[in-house]
Amino acid sequence: MEEDTSLSPEDELLDNALLLEDERDELEDPEFDVESPPQEAEKGACPVPCCPVKQPNTDADRTKKKAAVEDRVRTFHLRKNLSYLDEMQEEKDLFIQKTREELRACRQRMELIRTQQASMAAAIASEREAGNAAAVGRLQAAARRLCTELENEGDLQAKITALLAESENTMWHVELQQGQLEDFRKSNREEAEAAERYLQVHATRQLRREKAAVEKAERNQRLRVRKSLLMQQRHGLAQRKLAEDAQKNHRTAVKFLKASLGRIREREEEEEAVARWHLRRRMDAVLALKSSIAANRETLRKFQAWSRAKGQLAERRAQAEKEAILAQGGDTFKHLLHQRRHQELEAQTRAFEEEQRLRKQEIVGRILKEEAKEGNRKEQLLPSTATGRWTLRDETWSYVSDFREGKTTAPAMSYLPEDGVEPPEPSGLLRAVSIESVHGDLGVNLEEETLAEPEISGLWNEDHKPYQVPKEDMDRKPVGGTKMDKDILARTMERLRTGLVHRQVASGHEFKGRPFNSKPEMVHFKDFDVGKVYKKKITLINATYTINYCKLVGVEEHLRDFIRADFNPPGPMSAGMSCEVLITFKPMINKDLEGNVSFLAQTGGFSVPLKCSTKKCSLSLDKELIDFGSHVVGETASRTITLTNVGGLGTEFRFLPALETCETDDSRSLLRMSSLLTYEDKSLYEKTPTSFSEHQLEGYESSYVDMHSRKELEKLDSRDPEEAQPAEPERLTAVMPSVEEPVEITLGGVTEGALGPFSSVKVPIIFAPTIPGEVQTRFKVTFKTPQCPTLYFRATGVAVDVSVWVPKPSVDLKICMYDRLYQASVLVHTRSNAALRLKFEVCKELRGHMELLPETGYIQAHSSYSVQLKFLPRHSLPEDAGKYFDKDSRVLEAPMTIWVADQTKPVGFTVHAVVTASDLELSPAELDFGCCTVCEAVRAEVSLRSLSLLPQDFGFGRLPKCVDIQPGDGFGTILPLETLQFDVIFQPTKAKEYSFELVCKSEINRCFKLSCRAVGVHPPLELSHHQIKFAATALYDTSVATVYVINSHLSMNSLAHSVPRIGSEDASPVGPTSFEFLLPPDSPITIAPSVGTVLPGKRCLVQVAFRPVLPEELIQQEALQTLNKELETKPVSTHPRLELQEQQLKASSDRYQAAQASLARAFQGKFDKFVVPCVIASGDTKDRKGTEPLSFSPHNTLYLELWCPTVAPSVVVTSGKGKTVFDFGDVAIGHSGMKKVSIQNVSPEDLAVKFSVLDPNGPFVLLNPCSRLHTGETKVLVLSFSPHESVPAQEMLDVVTKRGTLSLTLMGTGVASMTTCSIEGDILNMGYVIARESVSSGFKLQNNSSLPVEFRVQLESLRSRSAEAQQQLPQFLASPAQRTQVVGTQNFSGQSVFSVAPVQGIMEPGKTQDFTVTFSPDHESLYFSDRLRVVLFKKTVSHQILLKGAAREHMMFVEGGDPLDVPVESLTVVPALDPEHREDVEELRPILVTLDYIQFDTDTPAPPATRELQVGCIRTTQLSPKKTVEFSLDSISSLQHKGFSIEPSRGSVERGQTKTISISWVPPADFDPDHPLMVSALLQLRGDVKETYKVIFVAQVVTGH
Repeated sequence: MEEDTSLSPEDELLDNALLLEDERDELEDPEFDVESPPQEAEKGACPVPCCPVKQPNTDADRTKKKAAVEDRVRTFHLRKNLSYLDEMQEEKDLFIQKTREELRACRQRMELIRTQQASMAAAIASEREAGNAAAVGRLQAAARRLCTELENEGDLQAKITALLAESENTMWHVELQQGQLEDFRKSNREEAEAAERYLQVHATRQLRREKAAVEKAERNQRLRVRKSLLMQQRHGLAQRKLAEDAQKNHRTAVKFLKASLGRIREREEEEEAVARWHLRRRMDAVLALKSSIAANRETLRKFQAWSRAKGQLAERRAQAEKEAILAQGGDTFKHLLHQRRHQELEAQTRAFEEEQRLRKQEIVGRILKEEAKEGNRKEQLLPSTATGRWTLRDETWSYVSDFREGKTTAPAMSYLPEDGVEPPEPSGLLRAVSIESVHGDLGVNLEEETLAEPEISGLWNEDHKPYQVPKEDMDRKPVGGTKMDKDILARTMERLRTGLVHRQVASGHEFKGRPFNSKPEMVHFKDFDVGKVYKKKITLINATYTINYCKLVGVEEHLRDFIRADFNPPGPMSAGMSCEVLITFKPMINKDLEGNVSFLAQTGGFSVPLKCSTKKCSLSLDKELIDFGSHVVGETASRTITLTNVGGLGTEFRFLPALETCETDDSRSLLRMSSLLTYEDKSLYEKTPTSFSEHQLEGYESSYVDMHSRKELEKLDSRDPEEAQPAEPERLTAVMPSVEEPVEITLGGVTEGALGPFSSVKVPIIFAPTIPGEVQTRFKVTFKTPQCPTLYFRATGVAVDVSVWVPKPSVDLKICMYDRLYQASVLVHTRSNAALRLKFEVCKELRGHMELLPETGYIQAHSSYSVQLKFLPRHSLPEDAGKYFDKDSRVLEAPMTIWVADQTKPVGFTVHAVVTASDLELSPAELDFGCCTVCEAVRAEVSLRSLSLLPQDFGFGRLPKCVDIQPGDGFGTILPLETLQFDVIFQPTKAKEYSFELVCKSEINRCFKLSCRAVGVHPPLELSHHQIKFAATALYDTSVATVYVINSHLSMNSLAHSVPRIGSEDASPVGPTSFEFLLPPDSPITIAPSVGTVLPGKRCLVQVAFRPVLPEELIQQEALQTLNKELETKPVSTHPRLELQEQQLKASSDRYQAAQASLARAFQGKFDKFVVPCVIASGDTKDRKGTEPLSFSPHNTLYLELWCPTVAPSVVVTSGKGKTVFDFGDVAIGHSGMKKVSIQNVSPEDLAVKFSVLDPNGPFVLLNPCSRLHTGETKVLVLSFSPHESVPAQEMLDVVTKRGTLSLTLMGTGVASMTTCSIEGDILNMGYVIARESVSSGFKLQNNSSLPVEFRVQLESLRSRSAEAQQQLPQFLASPAQRTQVVGTQNFSGQSVFSVAPVQGIMEPGKTQDFTVTFSPDHESLYFSDRLRVVLFKKTVSHQILLKGAAREHMMFVEGGDPLDVPVESLTVVPALDPEHREDVEELRPILVTLDYIQFDTDTPAPPATRELQVGCIRTTQLSPKKTVEFSLDSISSLQHKGFSIEPSRGSVERGQTKTISISWVPPADFDPDHPLMVSALLQLRGDVKETYKVIFVAQVVTGH
């Protein structure tokens, strides 16, 4: 027992294994090791010290261990039972309490029903006494209902009582079981306490060990820290030494590096200078070449123009000659014939002369070649004597010149070098002719000698071999090729580009536009200097939808000499990525350049504009008019004008006065210069020898045209000889003004100078008037730079000479009100040297309204005098002022006069004023608020209109407590002629009639009154809230708020509290009161319940729902616009278009939903405010008769104000054009349809997402729900539709976030796959066929379902058989009852007997599929069969068709009779007889025909027993002498004697036909019914062979029942 007791703590530890495992976990520190508790501690304290004992017996240990395990198992079960009893006791206790509460409630309901029965009985008695039969019937029905309820409550009480008793009984049993386990509970508690004490001791020991380990770890850590510090110090010293060495080495390296860099820099500068020099030489050569090309093109253009003019002149001359001949009466045809013959003769003459000339040129060419060869030979022999001699070019040009002048022999070329005389220069005529003209016209072959020499050294190498011009290239093409070559090149490049360019489509949208955006958009090199290098970077950003490529095409041709683009293609670039291009500009000429840098992207080409601007002068004046104003004669005023240059090029300027008569006619001068240049050019070309282009320029008409043009130019020059000379600079700029004319506006000191770039200069303009009057002078600014235009500006001033004047001749009093005093001061000045007397006078019409004080005064010399003006307008001003006052505009213009002594002309000034009233007008004049409840406030609009032209302050003061005026609490400022709208808010405090006045005061203390009246109403119902502010609700989401309708009317005592009434009328009765909310039409508000009744002292809960939606008209308009855009590209007539629109704009259409999603995504939000009236009526809605409405009072009306903010949805659908209705369409039962829905978070914050629960048993499933959507993130939801039955299905999937709910409508229809087969009976008999031939037959399957059906056709013979089927006995060994296999005889070759086509496919809805079955046997058999299975969707078998067929070796067959053999062939192949011995052995084939004669009654004769045999002839493709099959049956007479009748007994059968042999039997008179009759006959068939059948007839009589 002691040993068992000591093991109890161990058992407790084993039961609490989790606790021990948590306590025994070892730390991961290798220095910390916790020892497991010793075995002695586990077994408890041992009273005697443990001493060595002998080894115990093995069987005893095993017995002890087994007993310990059994004890632990028993303890575990007891603990489990104890915990179960505790739980059951708690559950039963709670259940008993609930049952007792229900029993108590049931008894209370029964007492209440009894009380109601008593009151109902009293009411019935009273109504019966009153004779109210209807009320008695109604009360009796209510009494019966109470009795029924009382019986039901009694039954319920009995059930609850029984259930309570049963629960108490169970509770007693549980307590008894707990009492039995009380001892175990105590021992268990003691064991737990012992285990806890042991764990505490163990934890204390463990803590001590942990502390020791921690101290050890700290010591080790301190030791490691000291070691690391020592290592760091050593490492620092080594690093410092290394740094010092590195610095020393660095200084040495820097010194050598500077020296090396200096040498490299010097070498680079030298190379750059040499390169710049060579570049400048090349640039000059290129420019010279370009200018030469331009000159040649211009020359060619002029030659062509002259040729066209010559042709036109010839045509006109011919037409004129023809008209002249016709006018003289001559023969035009004859004249033209003579002229044509004359021209042909002249042409032949010219051709002969040309041929002679060409021969001479050929001779000259050969002479030149020989001389050139001789010269080369002499130069090689005597190189020193070649200096100073003529070159071959000079000799050639000299010879050509002499030849043109008429010399037949070439001049001697004996120019000695020692004479020092240079060879003669070629004439100007020859210099004007280009080398190309010589090559093209003379045809001189210069292959042996290259006359061209390099103008710049370095362009050509010394060992360069001259280019040998082939003969076919002598006729050179124009620069850039001919027009046809350019067109071919353009078409080829266009084809190449179209092959490189690809369309880019992303998400159904094709990208159109510029594929890359450049930053900056234009590369602009401003104010460049020639010779310097400028570089700029541009950034190309991919603006397409997806990956794109970029390739540099190059710059334009005219920029390639100056612009270089460096671009490293980055490869594929995603949308939004960028790359850089370096543009290098090295100007060689000082000229503005414009062009493009072209690129090629995958979606098309694009270009970046490029512009290079030279330094220019950009000059401007800060003003074009200088107004000095009025100045007295003799004074001097000065103003300045600023000339600004914002360009990068400086210039010299000059300010000059500009006179209209001195301006030169630049256009005429330019015209004269162009005429001179044209004349000079023509004269130059006229001097050109005609032999060089004789075939283009020579002719009889050319000289006439040239002479005519020369005469016209000479006439032009003689008519205006002075214009041919350039004008002088002074005459082009300005003409000096006349000395006699005085100049009052002049220029200051600085009139000319230099103006640098980005600078300005100020020039003074001086005004010194000498004569009274207005002065105006025009100036101009000329510049030295020719490109700068001349700038002009004007200066004006007024000179006056008056002794007394008023500086302000017009006194403006602005706007004045009637009966208000206005004053102003009028200042008078004098230029006189003496004092003057002034008299001020007002016109007589205005003397009652205006006066000047004082009326007389003296003004001192050269001083000023002030007079006071007083203006007090009366209401009679319009009548008194007369012509000085305009009644329409209210403007007063009063002339005032100042009389000066000793001066006949007075000085006048005018007083201007606008006179206006100060009235304010209130509209309407009286306000009637009507009936207003004490719960709400009534607002009325009042307009305040100002009739004055001045702003006025106003205010409504001393308002009643029940009145408020907004805005500004009734105070403010009203502008002239303005109308202000005010809201007068009236909120009564109690039910009575109100009458009061509102007073509006203006700033001048004028009062304007407004009368008001109203009726206060106290309604019998109240609302808990009169205003509901919904949270921001997304489109198609719903927000719900609650409000209570309260009936607090319990008493009619008006002294205790206010009672409901309308004004001073009687109070409303106490009782049930009904209400009804009247919603505005087409509002997104729903109120439930909208109609109800509230009992006194009760309240009714009302839910208000706000679901914002887009207007139907807006969605229809958006969908219609989208549809019209699509229909614009399609030619559709009017009526079909209207029908199409009506069909496609339904609410369930895809186009409608796409338009709705598009508008919802682009929704910007809005705010709506609704006021919902709630009408009130006394009585209960149940008491009304039928549909009779209650008498709702319009005065007892409550109002509920709703604030409805609408925002765009935070989560939107981005797939399928934003549609939220997803129709899976028709899906076959047992199959699944998948749809992917993309949702995106378009809100600025991350959202937690929840999904509503779909029907677990429904067909819709959300496969991949997500829990969170980040900002801008898009998630793809996968939805599955798996219908189980053939019915439409629809569910709502809500995507719930804190910002709103997105509702997705899921729809789908389950469709059963229905197909029909054209074969009746599911058996297809192929009939008989000749062996090794084939026959085909067809059948049809029709798809009667509304979705495509996937089918597959399988043959039973081709299916893989299971192992069980392979282990069964062959069918021919089984009994007929056990033969279930449908696969019959098969071909010996292994190929299938039956084949079907097609094997698989898809049948569209309502379509029919044709199948062809082919029967191809390879041997004779009557039992060919197979089963054809039609499988739908790879798992559903819709049809099983049994295929049958028979094969014969010959063309005849007989069928019918009873079967004599099994329908399954053996695997053994019986060899056929040899054809040679077939005739010797005649095989008889038996046919059994059984006839049963059924005799029902001996008195009534029965019908004969009948059977049939079929004789057929098989249709075959084999050649056979017999086309028919003949048959005959012998022993007919013997058979007839025995009662058989056979028709026909013989006959013939055509191919493909069958014939029936009918057999009937009637028993003869001597027939014994107990012995069946058996006879036989031979049936012979003759076709391609002869066959004999033995027909065995078995007849018997059967008694019918």
